[in-house]
Amino acid sequence: MKILITGASSGLGAQLARQYASKENELILLARREDKLFKLRSELFEECKSVEIIVADVTAFDTLQEKILRLGSVDMVILNAGVSLGHSDSIPTIKEFQNLYDVNVLSNHAILEILLPRFKEQKSGKIVFISSLASLFSMPSSKVYSSSKRALNAYAEGIRYKYKKDNIKVINILPGFIKSELTDKNEFDMPFILETQDGVKRIIKAIEKEKRVYAFPLRFYLIIRLLNLLPHFLREKIVNSMN
Repeated sequence: MKILITGASSGLGAQLARQYASKENELILLARREDKLFKLRSELFEECKSVEIIVADVTAFDTLQEKILRLGSVDMVILNAGVSLGHSDSIPTIKEFQNLYDVNVLSNHAILEILLPRFKEQKSGKIVFISSLASLFSMPSSKVYSSSKRALNAYAEGIRYKYKKDNIKVINILPGFIKSELTDKNEFDMPFILETQDGVKRIIKAIEKEKRVYAFPLRFYLIIRLLNLLPHFLREKIVNSMN
């Protein structure tokens, strides 16, 4: 299987690459940080059928698309690249807002604009979006990140409906807190936080089962569902007390 993983230089992306490293798989690892990609390729080279690296900033859309065009067909893409502003009460700048949406939302479409026609032609393909439980409940301190992931959910849902007849599987993963560079920014106790390896094993199992939407850990997801069922005035009181 030929697998493209974005945001592959560290965290979930790097661990996903390690888990998929086998003699049956061809890995394509895409990220900005060349040194980390080369290091990961050296680590996985002997375990894989092949390992290719693509050094690219996913917000440089024209360059990104040129590099994806040269890939040819792939069997699965894991759209893992993502950024966060951390949790803050300050008002984000428009540049911060735009960059976050460029990475978390628009870069995914830049890639899929190239890959979707290929998946459709070959009548197969898997698209894995890495969203977040934060997409289901927006805290004031993470409103930009939450809104970007909620937009990603809507995009993934639309893609799933449109391409079901073409045998294209769309899997949307909504993790809670998993140890990574993204969560290292958080200066508070993160509920139900998982080790990177544990989180990635759950993600891979969901991909193998071709789950349409997979939210975890279950306890955290159920708490969020419960909060969303409360009347608005009560939910607002709880959020303000937590914030």
